[in-house]
Amino acid sequence: MALREELIRSGGWLFRWRGYLPLALFVPVLAGLPGSEPRVATDAVDGAWEVLCVVVSLVGLAIRVATVGRAPGGTSGRRTLGGPSATALNTTGMYSVVRHPLYLGNYFQWLGVALMPRNPWVAVTVSLAFWIYYERIMFAEEAYLRRMFGAEFEEWAARTPAFIPDVGRWVSAALPFCWRTVLCREYSGAFALIAAMAFVSLAQDAVAQGRFAPNPVWIGAFTLSAVTYTALALLSRRTKVLRVPGR
Repeated sequence: MALREELIRSGGWLFRWRGYLPLALFVPVLAGLPGSEPRVATDAVDGAWEVLCVVVSLVGLAIRVATVGRAPGGTSGRRTLGGPSATALNTTGMYSVVRHPLYLGNYFQWLGVALMPRNPWVAVTVSLAFWIYYERIMFAEEAYLRRMFGAEFEEWAARTPAFIPDVGRWVSAALPFCWRTVLCREYSGAFALIAAMAFVSLAQDAVAQGRFAPNPVWIGAFTLSAVTYTALALLSRRTKVLRVPGR
């Protein structure tokens, strides 16, 4: 099998499991906890570093929100069954400055988690693993889009960078921003992000102190996010409150 076909095949398989396989990125994060920078005596410094990590992850979440909030139906989905699917080629909004804005958002979310141990090798390892993983998914998606949209895709791909945004190419999206669409499609990802950061913070404190010492801030954030997740999941799955025609 030629390398191109092998990349497409493996990318398609990774695409189908992309909701679960990235959890493997926790391995280097947790493995790096014993070698992390010592917890300093000043709680303010520890807190400031965690705030920085949260901000980095929130940048990723904001990129996803900006992408999904203006995306038409048939694009920017969380579909995992089967391979890539699209009924239209989205070339405006976030897709006018970068071809894979959702994966760019995912990277910043994971980077924030990887920075929490304050071990530079963890951030480097997670970044490399993320790139190897998602590069194949992006390759498979673009092969599909090339088959579906032909010259339209080629023209868009020629002027739009794959992963590093070029904000000078911004083209406003035709659809207005819709918070209901964001809440319907991103509530699970937001909850997973908060749960991941809370877990790593608690694990880091346990390693540093030699005992389990729950941080009330993270316990509170996790509890609030869990309640919000449950409420939005019920609204999304059992009602039409969050559903918007054409989205």
